[in-house]
Amino acid sequence: VLAASRAQPEWAAMTPVARGDLLREAALLMRERREQFAEIVSLETGKSRKDALGETGAAVEMGLFVAGEGRRFYGKTTTSAVLHRTALVVRQPLGVAGLIIAANTPVANVAWKAYPALLCGNTAVMKASEDTPATAWAVAKAFDEVGIPPGVFNVVQGFGTEAGAPLVEHPDVDLISFTGSCGVGRQIQATAGARLAKVCMELGGKNPLIICDDADLDRAVTAAALSAFSNAGQRCASGSRLIVFDAVYDRVRERLLEYTRGLTLGSGDEDDLGPVINERQLDTMVAAVDRARQGGATVLIGGGRMSDDEHRNGFYMMPTLLEGASATDEISQAELFGPIACLYRVADFEEALALANASPFGLTAAIHTANIDRGMTFLSRIKSGVASINGATYGSEPHMPFGGLRQSGTGWREAGTEALDVYSDWKTIYINADPAAV
Repeated sequence: VLAASRAQPEWAAMTPVARGDLLREAALLMRERREQFAEIVSLETGKSRKDALGETGAAVEMGLFVAGEGRRFYGKTTTSAVLHRTALVVRQPLGVAGLIIAANTPVANVAWKAYPALLCGNTAVMKASEDTPATAWAVAKAFDEVGIPPGVFNVVQGFGTEAGAPLVEHPDVDLISFTGSCGVGRQIQATAGARLAKVCMELGGKNPLIICDDADLDRAVTAAALSAFSNAGQRCASGSRLIVFDAVYDRVRERLLEYTRGLTLGSGDEDDLGPVINERQLDTMVAAVDRARQGGATVLIGGGRMSDDEHRNGFYMMPTLLEGASATDEISQAELFGPIACLYRVADFEEALALANASPFGLTAAIHTANIDRGMTFLSRIKSGVASINGATYGSEPHMPFGGLRQSGTGWREAGTEALDVYSDWKTIYINADPAAV
């Protein structure tokens, strides 16, 4: 924090264009070394090199987009009621940003926060996930190599209590941007909020995907399965609640089961999903499925840890589908962050929408329908920060804002130009002129 504080004035004194140029060089270096970055991500997370390359590409795209915003660092000029007065608004940096990230998509998570934080003239201290420490270090090394000054981007390693908590508590850290669980988020909000620091949180979701009776079932089932199982379900935007009209429920269930039976688990490019990040997460998932089963839900497929010779030494959760859980059951309300989804049978659109909104979260949502009126009604009434028609629950793009309602976050958006609002503040300026003095 001391290094970041010392480096911040000089970094902020550079123009946004100059900062953006350096960040562009960093993104291009990451692109050049994408194979090396993908290797690190694959080794740390167990995901395939193919998926790790895709994630690295997303990080590069985020960097390139944000770097371009250095030339579009817009403020606002407006009129004044006072004669000969000009009124304008400009962005200003906050100071030192504390960035705390999750392990699910480690290189993308670094880019998501680091690039906009630095573009806005802040310096940063990033607390990397203890499960993926090398990825954040590799990005920091790339920043250093392109000439970003020492102290501008710093990485600390360790567990939350020893590395994250001191960052949140530090009086010289002006902003905390956190991605992770609701439980930890509440602790951060209480601690950082007590000293009136700015806090941005992205806390996850229990995202619904509705399949209507007029949906293209092939497309809908593929989107549902990818939403539930890709990246081993380790997405805040994963689709874990699959809400299906009664008229097509049996067909959807059978197609989903067929799809799930065909999935292969492993770290190879030929595999569909890899392990979850650690044994603690795996045990939490297995216990939650067991409680759901004891509560009356039916496990249609999966439900436990992979125990065969090929997988028993890894943290592999079987792709799992359940049905028969109520909307208020733990399995329907709590984010599990793994390849687990519940099927729900509904009579019609109104019941589907009510069930979709019956969640403490509000991050993403999707509907599959051929009816434009039904789709537009869904978009206007679904309580989520992101909504999709005939697509998956995930798939955000760097130039579009991403974030959620309710327990999914604190209202900020951490992509698109809206990310600049997280990492900067506004300064209102009045300039008074006297034409008689010309």
